[in-house]
Amino acid sequence: GRSKPPAKGALFSYDFKERKEEKIVSHVTDFDLSRDSSTVIYRSGNRLRVLKAGSKPDSNGSEPGRDTGWIDLHRVKVSVVPVAEWKQMFAEAWRLQRDHFWVPDMAQLDWIAVYDRYLPLVERVASRAEFSDLLWEMQGELGTSHAYEFGGDYKPDPAYSQGYLGADFEYRPESDSWRITRIVRGDVWEDRSNSPLNKPGLDVQVGDHLLAINKRRLGRDFSPQHALVNLAGEQVLLTVRAGEVAQDAPDKSGEAASEPQTRDVLVTAVGDESAARYREWVDNNRRYVHEKTKGRIGYVHIPDMGPNGFAEFHRGYLAEVDHEGLIVDVRFNGGGHVSQLILEKLARRRIGYDRTRWSEVPIPYPEESVLGPMVALTNEYAGSDGDIFCHSFKLMDLGPLVGKRTWGGVIGIYPRHALVDGTTTTQPEYSFWFEDVGWGVENYGTDPDIEVDNRPQDYAQGVDAQLEKTIEVIMRLLNESQPAVPEFGPPPSRSLPRLGPRDVEE
Repeated sequence: GRSKPPAKGALFSYDFKERKEEKIVSHVTDFDLSRDSSTVIYRSGNRLRVLKAGSKPDSNGSEPGRDTGWIDLHRVKVSVVPVAEWKQMFAEAWRLQRDHFWVPDMAQLDWIAVYDRYLPLVERVASRAEFSDLLWEMQGELGTSHAYEFGGDYKPDPAYSQGYLGADFEYRPESDSWRITRIVRGDVWEDRSNSPLNKPGLDVQVGDHLLAINKRRLGRDFSPQHALVNLAGEQVLLTVRAGEVAQDAPDKSGEAASEPQTRDVLVTAVGDESAARYREWVDNNRRYVHEKTKGRIGYVHIPDMGPNGFAEFHRGYLAEVDHEGLIVDVRFNGGGHVSQLILEKLARRRIGYDRTRWSEVPIPYPEESVLGPMVALTNEYAGSDGDIFCHSFKLMDLGPLVGKRTWGGVIGIYPRHALVDGTTTTQPEYSFWFEDVGWGVENYGTDPDIEVDNRPQDYAQGVDAQLEKTIEVIMRLLNESQPAVPEFGPPPSRSLPRLGPRDVEE
């Protein structure tokens, strides 16, 4: 369905002669005046109304007509010739790059020749998707990051949303059922960030067998994923059976054992379990770092450099900063704009402490400053402001960078110009320069100080080689520097000086 904007405004007219105001209409989203200011048109949600400016409508009805001023938008018919529209959109996208690219000479690219090369292909485009491909190819000639195209007048796809249970399963042929091998542990207070199998009272455990969903028997050729197609957000009935089950196993009497008792539980399938799996991944990493370092090292992960990443950083940092050292994991960072805010906090150098009689724990100054060494961990999926963060971490000497060379795209965008069918194209406008490599991070990324890759066999064995190396590096730095809260010694005395014999007047 079409989105409907809020309509919370109101229009007033003001009589300068009488010095009085009068409310004209309520529930206004936006409005505009005609050139001669005699007519006002306003939007209310997804409806339009035309009125005589400055006076109340003759009728407060809601039906379209001249007396009410409401416009019947269903009567509006627009004939679109796709190829003609695509030609105009192609030229507009090309012009937007010409007028907004970060250097006026288009990085010495013959941009007119690019237009002439790609324009004849518009006549051969047969679908909106092919036109999208053409725009990507044309803008790709810039050889520059952040030259995107998205949106547009696509026919809506069928909404067969996949449901999830936030769990892993394996097929067990001896019972022709699906055994639960893992239940994701996310944020228990938020349904979208946790497995629905963790709901109180369900008592579903790892090792239980899932036999049916909505009474449809599962099997080798009908998995839980098959059964949950088009059920995202819907309540589903799960038939489960506890523990390992071997069919036709004889009991002590020598006869085949009866079928173990099954039970039904009702849960709501989630439409996306990535938030739950992300929370579990971060928590497992943090727990592993704490265990491996005997509680001496903290761990934070920053998923992006936007509001979500800024919040996620502080969710972990405010507790993890109390450890002796800190691992800052920016693998898979999606970029954004807050890297400098995070770097400013990480760059705080502890130079003093606050003491109070009410607590034996001194408060560091500046607050939330790291006592000992820091190490950043990155990979090839950290990009944009994630690139900038990683390179800046090295330039600011905050610590070594471990992992893989980053994505390599640091020319920023300001998406604001839509094409006629709602398509948005982005123009690389804000190019980044560093004192050591100049413009060199774009199209290259930044190299780690210590290169470590997570190989396919590492993933298969559940080993995070990059994190292991990071722990090794930071523990070596910790043992070399031996950071510690100082021995403050006795507090200063404010008692009056004691007088000696010569200080006494005779």
